[in-house]
Amino acid sequence: MAIFELFSKRQKKIRGEVEDVYVYEDIPQSLRVQIIHIIRDTIGQDKYEDRARGAYEFIHKALCKEYGVFTLKQHARSDDNAIFDYFLNCDDYERCLDIIEITFRIINNYVDENYYNYKQYTTSSQEPEDAINELNSRFKECGVGYQFESGELIRVDSQYLHSESVKPVLHLLGSAKEYQGANDEFLSAHEHYRHKRYKECLNDCLKSFESLMKAIHEKHSWSYGQNDTAKKLINSCLANNLVPEYLQNQFSSVRILLESGIPTVRNKEGGHGQGAEISTVPEHLASYTLHLTATNLLFLANCEEKFS
Repeated sequence: MAIFELFSKRQKKIRGEVEDVYVYEDIPQSLRVQIIHIIRDTIGQDKYEDRARGAYEFIHKALCKEYGVFTLKQHARSDDNAIFDYFLNCDDYERCLDIIEITFRIINNYVDENYYNYKQYTTSSQEPEDAINELNSRFKECGVGYQFESGELIRVDSQYLHSESVKPVLHLLGSAKEYQGANDEFLSAHEHYRHKRYKECLNDCLKSFESLMKAIHEKHSWSYGQNDTAKKLINSCLANNLVPEYLQNQFSSVRILLESGIPTVRNKEGGHGQGAEISTVPEHLASYTLHLTATNLLFLANCEEKFS
C-alpha cells in the first residue's frame, strides 16, 4: 500500500490534481489491469484450503448465470483466469462494472469477514479495506466516475457533492439500525441512476426521504400514519421541533424547500402514469434529485442527532 501511495503522490504532482470531471462509459485498459492487481493481492490464491478458489468460483457462476452462458472463457485454466480474461477484453462497460461490483462485494464481505484466518490459508497480501480504498483512488486518478461505497458501486457526478453529501449520509444511515430502510432505498436510487433508470431513481429518492422521517417518528414515538405523504411527515417533524424553532424562524424557507424539493420533482416526473405520450426523465434532473435527497437526508438526520 505504501508503494501505491508513493506512485499516486508522484503522479499527481506531475499531472496536477485530478479534475472533478468524469467519464462513465469507458473503463481504460490500464485501470482494468490495476483492478486485477488489487483483486489478486486481496483474494489471493489458496495455500491449504479452497477459500480463494471458492470466491472465484462464486463470482464466475454468478456472472455466467446473469449473462446466460456456461463459461466466460472456453478452456480457461481456472475461474479467476476466465474472469480476468473476460474483464480485460469486454467491450461492454456495464459488464465491466458488474465484475468490479460483485468482486468487491466478495472482498467486502466474504474476505473481510474473518480476514486474519483467511490470509493464513491464502496468499492474500492486501487487506479488504485497503483494497476498496485503492479501488476508489484508482477510479479518481483515471477520471472514471464511480466509487464503491457501502457494498455498492455508485456513480459520482461531482467529487465535491459526493464527499460533502452522499458519502456522509451513507455512513450515517448505514451505521444506524433504525435507518436501514432509508439506507437501502437510497442505495437503490443510486443503482437505478447508474443503470439510467431515472424514473425509478426518483421514486426511490422519495421513498428514502419518507422512510427516514418515519424512522425518526418511530424513534421518538410521534404519531403518524403509514400512508402519510412527505408533506404531512415534514409538517409533523417541524411541529415536533425536530428543526429547532429558532432555525425555523430564521430560515422560513426550510419548510418550503423540503416540501417543494424531492416530492414535487418525483410527483411531476416519476410518480404517476405517463398517459398516451411517453415521458422521459432527463439525466440532469435525476442527478439533481439524487443529490438533493442526500442533502435533505443528512440535514434531517443531523437535526435528529442534536434533538433533545
